[in-house]
Amino acid sequence: MKNNFIEYCLNKKGAIKDYPLGHDPLAIKIAGKIFALFYEEKGYLNLKCDPVISENLREQHEDVRPGYHMNKQHWNTIILEGSLTESAIFEMIDHSYDLVVKNLPKSIRESI
Repeated sequence: MKNNFIEYCLNKKGAIKDYPLGHDPLAIKIAGKIFALFYEEKGYLNLKCDPVISENLREQHEDVRPGYHMNKQHWNTIILEGSLTESAIFEMIDHSYDLVVKNLPKSIRESI
């Protein structure tokens, strides 16, 4: 299942993979900004999220937690082998990607 999410992220326009800290975690970036951080050995994924939506997701799903080693207000940690459906995680990946792209300079957004 984890590979489905990595592949999904890498199919996003302009997405690249990077290993800024060694072999784990795997960072998926757009224009040098991380939108997904896979802790492959631990089985979870960090995604950027609107703070209001983050709180709602954490209240609704035990497998959505404050971002591990990230700003807890703007990042969630998703347990990949938990109770969340694949489609729900895809939606969270889309949201994270869209948030990062939205905050890129206009010239970079237009070139993606």
